[in-house]
Amino acid sequence: MNVWLGPGLLPAETLREELAGCYGVVCLLTDRIDRVLIESLPDLRFVSSMSVGVDHIDVAALTERGIPLGYTPGVLVETTADTTFALLLAAARRVCEADRFVREGSWRLENRWSPDFFAGKDVAGATLGLLGLGEIGQAVARRAQAFGMRVVAWNRSPRNVPGVENLDLETLLAASDFVSVHVALAAETRGLLNAERIALMKPGAVLVNTARGGIVDEVALVAALASGRLSAAGIDVFAQEPVPAGHPLLTLPNVVLTPHIGSATAQTRARMADLATRNAIAALKGEHMPHCANPEVYGG
Repeated sequence: MNVWLGPGLLPAETLREELAGCYGVVCLLTDRIDRVLIESLPDLRFVSSMSVGVDHIDVAALTERGIPLGYTPGVLVETTADTTFALLLAAARRVCEADRFVREGSWRLENRWSPDFFAGKDVAGATLGLLGLGEIGQAVARRAQAFGMRVVAWNRSPRNVPGVENLDLETLLAASDFVSVHVALAAETRGLLNAERIALMKPGAVLVNTARGGIVDEVALVAALASGRLSAAGIDVFAQEPVPAGHPLLTLPNVVLTPHIGSATAQTRARMADLATRNAIAALKGEHMPHCANPEVYGG
């Protein structure tokens, strides 16, 4: 058994060497398990990822070989919904801007208050549009309803959730004061919020993304934020992670940025590790993984 103990994450250039001769692998979302790597591992029999999303893995390549892929659904739903709402509130009420203002010594007697001093957006009574109505989207909807928000949603397949109104994508974007992204990254959702669709969003709206970075066109988002077309954004995920130095999102004051920490609580990460381990143990025993992303490999 090979175990990477660091320092840091396993570098991509040494991943194939570390996995040579391995029967299975337990990986993180930072490990790219692509077709080239999979085809270089003739002994591979299972992959268990400590993640809900599996866009870092070539699922089709595994399925073609009959290799099961374990993942960790369910355990991070409430935690990620909390992060989503934290970003929504911080962006709406300009929390990070205000924090910097105080820390930098800009809050002085002569500007201590005015009617428009750090005026943000009301959350109560506003409309929240959810892109995706899976478990996390539904958990965010519950929080929004507790804040007295109207909740509307677009989902790729019809889904009826109490208190949530289903709309087509274009209508949702035009009607929503806040838009929150909760779809998986796949071929059909990559670039879902492109320049054309961002232009359809309600003037002054706030965008929140705790799903995957590739779903939102970051160039178009920057332009909309810089022009004031959108009032703010809360972003936890990016097309390239870590965010490269000099990325224009880093220069905008009206964006709350976090380093992909949607599921980052000690309890949730422990539950994710436990599920990933249970998937791996089942595979080692020749049993079906309790949480398999490609169950068709088992037949039936």
